[in-house]
Amino acid sequence: MILTTTPTIEGRNITEYRGVVFGEVITGVNFIKDFAASIRDFVGGRSTTYEDELINARAQAMKEMEDRAYRLGADAVVGIDIDYEVLGERAGMLMVTASGTAVKLG
Repeated sequence: MILTTTPTIEGRNITEYRGVVFGEVITGVNFIKDFAASIRDFVGGRSTTYEDELINARAQAMKEMEDRAYRLGADAVVGIDIDYEVLGERAGMLMVTASGTAVKLG
């Protein structure tokens, strides 16, 4: 399956639009990870703990979106957009949403 942020795929014709597809993931960062990140915050530098959590959440959202497009009989998802949101009382939850248009290619 081709996944792209562009509205078209070079050299390929879109023959049918199957609909908008989404992938959503909400994940929390546990106390241990949060504590390790706070230490990194204090001493400076990148927080690989949060970066890894973000990378995993984004990959899961993309996979979920791709699976939904596959179930619609699509060959590709075009116009992909990824959104991030922090949720919860103490902003302890991360939501990642991937969306795009499932299409058939000629």
